Amino acid sequence: MIIPKQNRRVIYENLFKEGVLVAKKDFNAPKHEDLEVPNLQVIKAMQSLTSKGFVKTQFSWQYYYYTLTNEGLDYLREWLHLPAEIVPATHKKAVRAARPATVRGGGEGAYRAPRGDRDEYRRRDEGKDEGGAPDQFRPKFSGVGRGAPAS
Repeated sequence: MIIPKQNRRVIYENLFKEGVLVAKKDFNAPKHEDLEVPNLQVIKAMQSLTSKGFVKTQFSWQYYYYTLTNEGLDYLREWLHLPAEIVPATHKKAVRAARPATVRGGGEGAYRAPRGDRDEYRRRDEGKDEGGAPDQFRPKFSGVGRGAPAS
C-alpha cells in the first residue's frame, strides 16, 4: 500500500516516542484514534515493520498491539535522523521513590497501618446482641411448595 511520506512520518514518530502503538481492527475507520492518519495506513505501516522484524505484533479483542524491538529502534532512529540519546518512553528506566523507614516492633513511633471504620464499629457494638431471632422462635413449615405431594 502506498502511504504518503508525511503520514508515515507521523506514524513512525509516535511509535518511536512511545515505544508501543495500538490500532483497532477497523480498516474503514476514517482516522486512527490517536493520530490524524487513516487507520488502515497505520495498520499497513505496522504490518510492514513487523515483516521486517522491527515490531512485534500481538492481537487481542479486535485490537493490534505493536511493540518496538531493538532492531526497530535502530531503524527508526536512522529513518527519523535522531541522535542516540533519544529513546522511547518504554526504554527509559523508571525512577523509584524511596520508601519511608519503618521500625520493627510495636513500640512508640512504629508504623501502623491506618484502621478503617469497621474496627471502630465492631468495638462500639461489643457485648450487644440485638440482631437475630428470639430463642423461642421455631419456624413451622406447612409442606406446601416445591416437592410436596399434591392432595
